[in-house]
Parts: sequence; C-alpha cells; structure tokens
Amino acid sequence: MTDELTGPRFGVNYTPSRGWFHHWLDFDLDAVRADLDAIAALGLDHLRVFPLWPLFQPNRTLIRPRAVEQLVSLVDAAGERGLSVAVDGLQGHLSSFDFLPSWTATWHRRSLFTDPEVVEGQAAYLGTLATALAERDNFIGLTIGNEINQFAGDPHPDPDRITPDQAAAWLRRLLAACEQGAPGRLHLHAEYDAAWYQDDHPFTPAQAARIGAATAVHSWVFNGTAQRYGADSVATGQHAAYLVELAKAWADDPHRPVWLQEVGAPAPHIAAERAGEFTRTTVAAALDCPDLWGVTWWCSHDVDRSLADFPELEYSLGLLTTDQQTKPAGRELAAAVAEARAGWCAPPPRSTALVLELPDEAPKRSTCAPGGAFFEAFMRLTADGARPTTLLAERVADPVHLAARGITEIVTVEDLGRS
Repeated sequence: MTDELTGPRFGVNYTPSRGWFHHWLDFDLDAVRADLDAIAALGLDHLRVFPLWPLFQPNRTLIRPRAVEQLVSLVDAAGERGLSVAVDGLQGHLSSFDFLPSWTATWHRRSLFTDPEVVEGQAAYLGTLATALAERDNFIGLTIGNEINQFAGDPHPDPDRITPDQAAAWLRRLLAACEQGAPGRLHLHAEYDAAWYQDDHPFTPAQAARIGAATAVHSWVFNGTAQRYGADSVATGQHAAYLVELAKAWADDPHRPVWLQEVGAPAPHIAAERAGEFTRTTVAAALDCPDLWGVTWWCSHDVDRSLADFPELEYSLGLLTTDQQTKPAGRELAAAVAEARAGWCAPPPRSTALVLELPDEAPKRSTCAPGGAFFEAFMRLTADGARPTTLLAERVADPVHLAARGITEIVTVEDLGRS
C-alpha cells in the first residue's frame, strides 16, 4: 500500500535503448547501466522489466541459467542506482509482437491457459525467476506477464479461448508459484483494458481486483478515448484516474492498492508538442486517487527506428531518446515526481460514488468503456468538479464498506440523465 508519508512509487517500464527487448540476445551490461543512469537521473525509484519468455525457456524443461543470471545482474545494477525492479515473466505480448516458445505453437500448439503441461511449465519458469531474485532487497515482485489476456479472445487472430473460471484457475496457479519462489513480495497479474471494457472477455474485473497482491491497470487513450473525445478533453486527461477508480468497485479490500502499471503519451493521438502537458495532467489526476501504489510510465526509451514493423506510435513513447536525451514527457514526469515527494499529502477519500450495476463476471462491461453510459457519467461528474469513485450496486446498502471508503454521496447514471 502507498506510504502515507512518502506517497506513491514512480517508475518506468524499461525498454532498452539498444536492441529493444531483443537485447537479451546480445546482453550488454554496460549498455544497460547507461540506460539505468539516465532513468535514475529522472528521479524515478523503480523499473518494470521484461524477459522474453522464448529466450529464457526455449524448451518446456529448459530454463536457461545464463538468461536468469543476466536478469539478476540487471536487477543488481538497478539496485546500485537506488532503483527497485518488478519483473514480468511471460512475454508474451509486447508492442504488437507476440513472443511464445515453440513448445506452445504450430506442431506443438496447446492452450496457454488450460493445458496441464504448459501451465506447469509456466509455473516452473515463474518460480525459477522468483527464487533467483528472492534475496534481492530491491526486487518488488513478479507480474505473471504483460497483458497476456490478449491471447484469450478477440481481437487476437488466433486466441486460446477459455472461460472466466479457467482464467481464474490459471491466475491462482501461477501466482502460487511466484509466492512459493519469493514469499511476501508484490506478485500480481496485469491485463490490458479488455478486462474492464470488453463484453464477455474471460479475464474479468473481479479477478483483477481480488486475485494477487494489488490491482494493475494499463491506461492507453488510443483505445477510443482520444479519438472520440479529443486529446485535450477531460476524458483523455482523466482516463488513467478513471481506471484506478473503476478498479475499486470490485475490490473486497476497501484499501486494496492499485498500480497504474502502464500509461503513456501515444502519438499522433497525443501530439508530440503536447506530450508534456498530457503527462502532467495524467499524473496529477492519478495522484488524486487514494490507495494508488504507484505510477509506472511507458516507457523509458524510444524504439530505434532501425527496427522494422512496429506500429508508428511505438517508436516515440519514451521519456528518453535512444541517445539518453530527456524528452518533454520525461521532464514533466521528473518535475511531477520532485513536486510530489517534496510536499506529499495523501488525497482525501473520494466521497461521491457512481453506482455500477454489473455482476462479478461483468458480461456487458462495455458500459464502462469510452462511449459507454457509465464512462460518460463518470466523466460528466469529473467535469462538474466532483471527485467520483465507483461502487457496485450490491454494495450500496453496505454501511461498513461505504464508511471504509469514505463514501457519503451515491449517484446513479439515471440520476445524471434526469439532471
């Protein structure tokens, strides 16, 4: 949970300046150190790093010791610079590219989520990483993988379709492996926003808010928010804060920490000359959310344009250029971090709750998506000066829950429609 005295954590998703995540193929610790020096100079306190799963576990029963050693050396180098490290295990999916080991594909195709041998292979891999890092003081914990829910349904071109019960069983098995390898660390899972916005998606909001040590949200305004409402709109500037507060509706713990684990300023949806302002607005809105664990920006460095076939927006998301120059978003984030740490005061409770009528599996959760009735009601409240949070309809009559969250006013979508 956020320290009431020092405030949330501030970090960055580490994209190596040389070779992108393919740097694991030609691992150069000196190049990594140069990247880490530039990151530390921004005043950040942690990294999220991404081993490429096929390189670390090329065979179901072979987890390469040298690859694990390189990961540990990266974590140690970060620690020397005062940086903590969270590690994502199953990559999985990064910046439009899929990285799956050959023992799950083509002639060996089997479900990533339900095949017993695949799941036990994944558990062995995550457990190995956790064990290797368990004694490092600057190791935060493991995230199962990066947005691996995209393999479970549309719009992936070849998904492994599962039910919500199967998704939950998979999450619990792999998180148990993480906990066994490194007890007591911040082990969690992270989905892209289909879990919150897409009707009938097998990974659900309730899973995100109840399984694992914290809830992760990934905020990307190219999901229709910036296109529909405009780059300078309330909806675009508040999208990350909205996801943080939306996540709280399903949490059983009224003060469960929420980690804004990915957020960035994608061009052209956010023009380059406005990236700094978007960063400042987004971070300020997120810091107004109680129980925020931290903000981890995407990403540290731009993608080198010598690398082919990335979507255009992926090349320019860095806080830093490939030659370690700080960009406007990097300057704004550094300033926001310094300001927050100099005078941190935890935000008061969000006392106005917008009621959400969805069951745990939330089959019709598109009401929460950009353009949905619930989304637009939340943004209307925000534009009118309220600081709304979200509340499941089943908890409206629960005085203990309301008191724990500091909720004193309850508003429905229908109320706003009549006003």
